[in-house]
Amino acid sequence: MAATVPSERLTSLSQPEEVAQRNLWKEALHRLFLNRLATLGLVVVVLFILAGLVGPYITPYDFLEQEIDNALAKPTARHWLGTDALGRDILSRLLHGARTAAFVGFFTTAISLFIGIVLGGIAGYVRGLADEFLMWLTDVTMSVPGLLLAMLMNTALKRPIAAWFDDMYMQTKNPFYLDTLWLDFVLVFGALAFISWPGFARLLRGQVLSVRETLYVEAARAIGVDERRILTHYIIPNAIGPIIVTVTAGVGGAITLESGLSFLGIGVQPPNASWGSMLSDSFSLWISFPHLMIIPAATIGVIVFAFTFLGDGLNDALNPRQVIKK
Repeated sequence: MAATVPSERLTSLSQPEEVAQRNLWKEALHRLFLNRLATLGLVVVVLFILAGLVGPYITPYDFLEQEIDNALAKPTARHWLGTDALGRDILSRLLHGARTAAFVGFFTTAISLFIGIVLGGIAGYVRGLADEFLMWLTDVTMSVPGLLLAMLMNTALKRPIAAWFDDMYMQTKNPFYLDTLWLDFVLVFGALAFISWPGFARLLRGQVLSVRETLYVEAARAIGVDERRILTHYIIPNAIGPIIVTVTAGVGGAITLESGLSFLGIGVQPPNASWGSMLSDSFSLWISFPHLMIIPAATIGVIVFAFTFLGDGLNDALNPRQVIKK
């Protein structure tokens, strides 16, 4: 007589296992949207990116256009956020400043991330003298105040490079060497990336030290997989999860540092628009015209908090076990 199989067992055999049907990325996205602050942060970040991409093309006025007769105007239907001391529309300058902030924030973080992944991956995988030297370099870089180091690099390099451009123009008469507006961005990228990479490097090194001892890495070594391929295809992809969370904080930090440098007069300079330079221009007028400082300062604060909330939400979404422990 044939053995009977319970109906529950037949159902479980006829359908794929629930675990096999799980999509970890969809589950993480679902957990992210359940977090209201993270969702709000994501919406603000998306709006910020859109403002940086299309904002300068939809501004009501040219961000350099001056209306001296209408200087220091309060918010009206004509100028929604008012005008500054030179009669320039604040909303137009704010949207152009969003492009500067997004440009500096994302590109600086990308450069820092690349340097941190390379150096952190080498330090954690090779170990030995390479690990000791790279961690010593990381500690030395982190021991110097970041803003001070960025100021030093920017001020030390800007004049020699600008003088070299002048000499090259005198020798070649090439108009390329007259356009030095992008030089501010290059120097800011370099300075901020130089002070931001150690955090990524230390984090990835710790992850690599943990992942390199796993069974699938040992199995790859046992079948003769090349060490470089193990590092790039097995270890770094599986160690980079926490980096995704840290990137959000890195972008917010880069925006804050760029605004600080521009406020001090050594970051992105006019005619380029920057939220930091808007704060600097209105610093002496804030008592009589507080909206000149409140608007860019509040914008910086909202953007930084949005990236912070998004980063916390991503951390909870990508590490559900950590949430359970809390």
